[in-house]
Amino acid sequence: MESIEEIYIKYANLIKNYIYTITNNTELSEEIMQETFIVAINQINKFRGECDISVWLCSIAKKILYKRTKKDNLYKSISIEDIEIVEKKQTEEEYIAKDNKLKLYNALQKLDATAREVMYLRLTGELSFKEIGKILNKSENWARVTFFRAKQKLNKEDVI
Repeated sequence: MESIEEIYIKYANLIKNYIYTITNNTELSEEIMQETFIVAINQINKFRGECDISVWLCSIAKKILYKRTKKDNLYKSISIEDIEIVEKKQTEEEYIAKDNKLKLYNALQKLDATAREVMYLRLTGELSFKEIGKILNKSENWARVTFFRAKQKLNKEDVI
């Protein structure tokens, strides 16, 4: 098994990005990522290796986030209109790609929370359906079907 330092180097950004996709809060994402590794260090002996370590870490991070959400009511979703876009000189291709990305994230906000989380895990976290199922305590098939249905909704809106 890898050392905790190697695990941190390998998965810290994944955990931080995963939490950011849920909260849209950079500071909170950083804090939750740090707390996740503190918990992981203290409970590494409980990791049985039945899933990938990234799945285990994501589930720890999600539990920490939900505990904190209930306790402090910190979880607030922001709309895509609230995001300030910094202007810079861009090529036409970069502009189109950025525009498409904004349309996608705007459309994702219209999905229900579960479908949105599955889409984020799949698209930004690049996790397999099996890993997504384990993180969300569902089956691999459930994750696949949820992703497919969300993708169909996005297709109806001409986003993808």
